[in-house]
Amino acid sequence: NYSSSSTDTQVACDTYTWVDGVTYTASNSTATHMFTTVDGCDSLSTLDLTINYSNTGTTSETACDSYSWDGTTYTTSGAYTNSYTNVSGCDSVHTLNLTINYSSSSTDTQVACDTYTWNGQVYTISGVYTFVSTNAVGCDSTATLNLTINYSNTASFALNACDNYVWDGIIYAVSGTYTNTYTNVSGCDST
Repeated sequence: NYSSSSTDTQVACDTYTWVDGVTYTASNSTATHMFTTVDGCDSLSTLDLTINYSNTGTTSETACDSYSWDGTTYTTSGAYTNSYTNVSGCDSVHTLNLTINYSSSSTDTQVACDTYTWNGQVYTISGVYTFVSTNAVGCDSTATLNLTINYSNTASFALNACDNYVWDGIIYAVSGTYTNTYTNVSGCDST
């Protein structure tokens, strides 16, 4: 009967436990283990081990309202992980540290006489107007103005009177043009 020898070729990710009970964390081509064959002869086995490694990565992102990563849309801040297979065939775990900031909106209802100035723009017609700016966290801030414009009005009339004329409790004894200002039904000046 004859002794024998053999080579055990293995490829593993990160660690490998061989028949000798040792857990290897690096490639090894020198480890040996002696067996006794069924016919009582020595059999020497040499380990030819290649250890490939998993890897990890981290990305930090900040987005407004939502963020899409690997086909998934996220709407809340958090740490999210995805596992891939790297070029060595081992796990590659990537972590996304995500901060979601949010857009904001507001609505303002105003009633004005003749004109209304909003965000530097003068409006003379009723309507719904929007203004988009950037809020404190760098996202859209949409302001909506619901505006009602009421209008002032004027009226004039000519009268002839003898000696004097009483108008709104005032006695006028001299010819001339006189004005009084009231508030019309829309709450604006009526002259």
